[in-house]
Amino acid sequence: MENTTNKKKSSEDCAICLEQIQEEKTLPCRHSFCARCIDRVFTVKPACPICNTYHGAYTGTQPQGTMTVTRSWQRLPGYEHCGCIIIQYSFAAGIQGPEHPNPGVRYSGTSRTAFLPACEEGEKVLRLLRKAFDSRLIFTIGRSATTGLNNAITWNDIHHKTNVGGGPQCFGYPDPAYLSRVQEELRLKGVTEDD
Repeated sequence: MENTTNKKKSSEDCAICLEQIQEEKTLPCRHSFCARCIDRVFTVKPACPICNTYHGAYTGTQPQGTMTVTRSWQRLPGYEHCGCIIIQYSFAAGIQGPEHPNPGVRYSGTSRTAFLPACEEGEKVLRLLRKAFDSRLIFTIGRSATTGLNNAITWNDIHHKTNVGGGPQCFGYPDPAYLSRVQEELRLKGVTEDD
């Protein structure tokens, strides 16, 4: 992380502690904080608390699993000009580690299937999803929104299309804004093509 540290007091207030900035540290995004405050924030998530720009790598708490990609000539509604990318996520049951909500407690295994159009933008999203999966960001362990069960493998705020049709209300296509939306969700997790 590049930064500028200034030992003098700043006339600005720190957005974290809401007091006058002490030992100013300025991030590459040009937001400044107390050095102690921003260092503490970065132990949890290496992102600017103001603009959410990532500074460094972010690794999530996704359990060990696999991401398998296959292709089909099936057409997705709204993408009749190309085939379809099928992503299969698979996780065996296991024991929660120290990074999870209940270390030592079992969690159930699961598998999920997702669909992308095999167009240029869909291929880009696939590359970003692979990067996010390798950084353990797509899933986490917590309370399932659909079943209400605790200690379950759940989505981690990166939305997927788990149905071919039915539109957004059924987690399917057509949904013309989906590919740009999911890229923004990935960017907020620090996943871009830049690095």
